[in-house]
Amino acid sequence: MKLEVGSQKSEVGAKSEVIYLDNNATTQVAGEVIEAMLPYLTQYYGNPSSMHTFGGQVARKVKEARENVATLIGAQPTEIVFTSCGSEGDNAAIRAALAALPDKRHIVTTQVEHPAVLNLCKKLEQEGYSITYLSVDRKGQLNLNELKASLHDNTALVSIMCANNETGNIFPIERIGQIVKERGILFHVDAVQGVGKIPLNMKDSTVDFLVMSGHKLHAPKGIGALYIRKGVRFRPFLVGGHQERGRRAGTENVPGIVGMGKAAELAIAHLDEESTRVRALRDRLEQGLLTAIPDCQLNGHHSKRLPNTTNIGFKYVEGEALLLMLDREGICASSGSACTSGSLEPSHVLRAMGLPYTFLHGSLRFSLSRYNSGEQIERVLEVMPTIVERLRSISPFKSEKDEEKGWLKSVSNEQLLTKM
Repeated sequence: MKLEVGSQKSEVGAKSEVIYLDNNATTQVAGEVIEAMLPYLTQYYGNPSSMHTFGGQVARKVKEARENVATLIGAQPTEIVFTSCGSEGDNAAIRAALAALPDKRHIVTTQVEHPAVLNLCKKLEQEGYSITYLSVDRKGQLNLNELKASLHDNTALVSIMCANNETGNIFPIERIGQIVKERGILFHVDAVQGVGKIPLNMKDSTVDFLVMSGHKLHAPKGIGALYIRKGVRFRPFLVGGHQERGRRAGTENVPGIVGMGKAAELAIAHLDEESTRVRALRDRLEQGLLTAIPDCQLNGHHSKRLPNTTNIGFKYVEGEALLLMLDREGICASSGSACTSGSLEPSHVLRAMGLPYTFLHGSLRFSLSRYNSGEQIERVLEVMPTIVERLRSISPFKSEKDEEKGWLKSVSNEQLLTKM
């Protein structure tokens, strides 16, 4: 059975083809992954824990998937525990680290972590733990001297992400780990955004726990994995049966595990493409927007980033309005602000970076994958300047001084609409 992927259709957009540039939120499931999963939804439905041959052949496929995931990050198969998602992996790792060191009540993390880590840390503060939230500079980078100064004898865990989901900024995990290990502290890394996009190697690594999520690397939602370095004590987050060598109870999600194993195999094969072709598409989009649209800026470090991610701030525009106009063109991106219909609170990541208010609310993240094409990027570059120009012309944030400087071109709504 051959499955075609890469041509999504929009039911609501003005254009029939969806241009999907929101891959840090989730990815399209690869056709090869779907094909690999289907037999384990239909023909091979046995329980991998069963003693009979029918279940045993399923167990062998789970073993193969575990080996593929381990290979992707340079780990041993016995160090991989399958989970339901990245959030579960983060919770399981952090809780296990604290259980291993019950007399230590201090945790170090950053102001720009994913909510799976930040919200757990807030809950742990309510439980009596002390949390240090490391700051970042205007480019979203950490100060390792601040990290060193934050560590003390009561520190149980350092939890720092591999790559930021909004800016794509990559943190120097091994350098951080060396600092952490000098103090004998456990080290947890949320690598959900990094796995499959940049090389990771846990062999001889300083990382104790590393978290992955299948739906960020073209596997289905509902499956993830947690790396636990050999020799590190681990108390299960879910208690029950003997599955996952006693480290995660519950009958295994076999189709999801098979899919993640196949996705890991594909990620290894496409890793070079991520750093070459996908990066080139990202750079074309980024430079095209920065050149064509006045008063916009790159949010994040110019080079220490994931090859697929760019976050751009457009002065004097609302990110939510930009997304709505892009959606009319069948283009999917995400806002740098956490705007909903009931809140205009900007992104905690961009706020931590100290972005000016005029850019905070008008930042968009574009995140690409190997399924994107040059034609799609050119289409975005074609429509984006007009969208920004129109929104600026009606922006409540503009001032007379800005208009005098020529930052905003006075064009009627009717004229702009005819161009879109």
